[in-house]
Amino acid sequence: MSALRRKFGDDYQVVTTSSSGSGLQPQGPGQGPQQQQLVPKKKRQRFVDKNGRCNVQHGNLGSETSRYLSDLFTTLVDLKWRWNLFIFILTYTVAWLFMASMWWVIAYTRGDLNKAHVGNYTPCVANVYNFPSAFLFFIETEATIGYGYRYITDKCPEGIILFLFQSILGSIVDAFLIGCMFIKMSQPKKRAETLMFSEHAVISMRDGKLTLMFRVGNLRNSHMVSAQIRCKLLKSRQTPEGEFLPLDQLELDVGFSTGADQLFLVSPLTICHVIDAKSPFYDLSQRSMQSEQFEIVVILEGIVETTDHHEPETDVRAPTPPPTE
Repeated sequence: MSALRRKFGDDYQVVTTSSSGSGLQPQGPGQGPQQQQLVPKKKRQRFVDKNGRCNVQHGNLGSETSRYLSDLFTTLVDLKWRWNLFIFILTYTVAWLFMASMWWVIAYTRGDLNKAHVGNYTPCVANVYNFPSAFLFFIETEATIGYGYRYITDKCPEGIILFLFQSILGSIVDAFLIGCMFIKMSQPKKRAETLMFSEHAVISMRDGKLTLMFRVGNLRNSHMVSAQIRCKLLKSRQTPEGEFLPLDQLELDVGFSTGADQLFLVSPLTICHVIDAKSPFYDLSQRSMQSEQFEIVVILEGIVETTDHHEPETDVRAPTPPPTE
């Protein structure tokens, strides 16, 4: 065993063929070396990861950045949390500094900074002596704190116009950023962590029919309303016209015609795909499945009962064929 590992490395595992011919079994320590074969463990790139992330990178689209910026709200929602928080803090910081600078410029051009302590002089904004006081005035008005120490007087029409502009701009920024953060926090992605799929799919006889089966369960007590499951087979094929389709998607029937795809997910359920004449696996034997390149993507969709949010959860079967019972 050690000699074989030194010769072929860790990318290969030792297996043996059982006497019944039912497939390849791992080589145990007590079995003879005359039955040993070397089978490479191929690590294939998944099209869709277990967490539902698609390993697709777009290229040569042209003006890709402008397309994302045209739908800025959705782009911000799709960003990672660290970038979302960075943009949130940066936007508010820049907006606050800009508006505070505008109030300081008005006070500077009117000469309020030098005449603020004169008894009979009426400034544009009372008790604004420098940039920090102008910044505090903006924060007090924008956050509607209103301490009453700094206030706009009626001798400053440009200050009134700036105050109206500040109110409109602040409402727009608040609605955009707070709405974005609220939608991002309400996304039920973490809810998918309590939806469990079986580690392996199996092919076995059920009700006299050869059936591909796997299980799905909900760990929480809250129900999944209108839960529906779908299966996609991703496999390359060539059409009779000679066109090569690298990622052709075929639908696997898991009860669409009978309504079995509509799940009442209060207990773990077994999802079945009957391998009949309409199934893509109908012409595949057990041996051909060992070498066939395909991937099965299982998509579970539903509405979270507690939040009434539509929640898609994706589980990916390995691109290697499922074990056979």
